[in-house]
Amino acid sequence: MMTQTDIPSLGSLAEIPYLDEAGKLPEILQGKIGVYAIFDEQKALQFVGYSRDVYLSIKQHFVRQPQKCYWLKVQTIEKPNRTILENTMNAWIAENGATPIGNDTDKVKWTEAIDVKPLMTDEEKANYEKAAGEELAQSKLLKNVARRVESEILASLKSRGCQEEIRFNPKLKDSGLLDLK
Repeated sequence: MMTQTDIPSLGSLAEIPYLDEAGKLPEILQGKIGVYAIFDEQKALQFVGYSRDVYLSIKQHFVRQPQKCYWLKVQTIEKPNRTILENTMNAWIAENGATPIGNDTDKVKWTEAIDVKPLMTDEEKANYEKAAGEELAQSKLLKNVARRVESEILASLKSRGCQEEIRFNPKLKDSGLLDLK
């Protein structure tokens, strides 16, 4: 088990492709506790995080930021220990020399459910404003926008060769949010 004093440097870890030849995320990470670093196609660090299930977390990030998720570096631990996880994350960010954009100005894009309201077309915005005060009509419109954005995300993932099953939480759509179930 990793301890405080044996935090591996980010540079010493092997790169793992985000998707394997079959279009799948690294299944070996399912249920694993650890720290992970996500890199773009040019291998520039985009985000560093930690999780009780690295597989589920990297799947969420892939759905939220598919064009920025090409490579991974991961360090797993046996038992949850927030101090070790946070210290490793902070050490990797420091080693990078700058805070990755996903841990800084774009943090919400990496860590929160996708809000479809800013992605509305002009027509959708006009219809939403027209329905002001009509909660049911606005909810229905948000659900339709969420479905449109969902299909765009799924098409983007498919273009990357993703063969993972991606299911969004249907209960969030009528509030204009997309997050994995």
